[in-house]
Amino acid sequence: MSAPELPPLRDVIARHGLAARHGLGQHFLLDLNLTAKIARAARPEGARDLAAGTTIEIGPGPGGLTRALLAAGACVLAIELDRRCLPALAELAAAYPGRLTVLEGDALKLDPAQQCAARALPPPYRIVANLPYNVATPLLLGWLGAIERYESLTLMFQKEVADRLIAKPRSKDYGRLSVAAQWRATIERLFTLPPGAFVPPPKVESTVVRLVPRAAPLAPADPALLERVTAAAFGQRRKMLRQSLKALGGEALCRAAGIAPTARAEELSVEQFCALARASRVH
Repeated sequence: MSAPELPPLRDVIARHGLAARHGLGQHFLLDLNLTAKIARAARPEGARDLAAGTTIEIGPGPGGLTRALLAAGACVLAIELDRRCLPALAELAAAYPGRLTVLEGDALKLDPAQQCAARALPPPYRIVANLPYNVATPLLLGWLGAIERYESLTLMFQKEVADRLIAKPRSKDYGRLSVAAQWRATIERLFTLPPGAFVPPPKVESTVVRLVPRAAPLAPADPALLERVTAAAFGQRRKMLRQSLKALGGEALCRAAGIAPTARAEELSVEQFCALARASRVH
């Protein structure tokens, strides 16, 4: 089945008055080659298209990436906060009958997998999105808490956020976000886009990454305790752990976890932070 004829995205934006709003972190991606590249990157391993399951898009805006996902065979649940975009998305839904469900709402307050289940949209679920910069990190942290519900997350971030996601110990970008993400998922940097690919151009480069849930977390740990330990350790990352973790037990905590009290946060692996979290239960 051939794709329907659609008007150019710039015409859709002009007709509906969809100038990007800074307050919503909007930077529209209009290059059809790049949106198609993202859609291809979201395909399950070995699959020719996105026909299986449901693809969840956050912040579709005028529907640039949405078009690419639909053209790749996806059934899409699009969650959009900006109601100005709803008429443009409704036109796209009409062009792909039964393939696009549009939900007006704040993705920070919604559970995407739950929204799919409530609409009887078939699993497996995957999230694909050019995330608004101002809410990208809190959105990801929310999804990580239940990442086992998803087949994969193919997401675009500011390059500096992507750098933190994949950072290894002893690097300047390694921190709380690195530990939280790598504990629950394997992460791959796919490609980086220049500012000129967007309308309006942001002041930074953007990077697409793919997160795939681990069958089990990298090491046993209580999420709340792991967050408490990493917050304390990286909150004073230049200090030795016996000092930065003083409120949690300091030197005694480190020794209970089998970690040198003179080490610094950036030197520890994810597994070592998990050991500190487990030891913190009794300190």
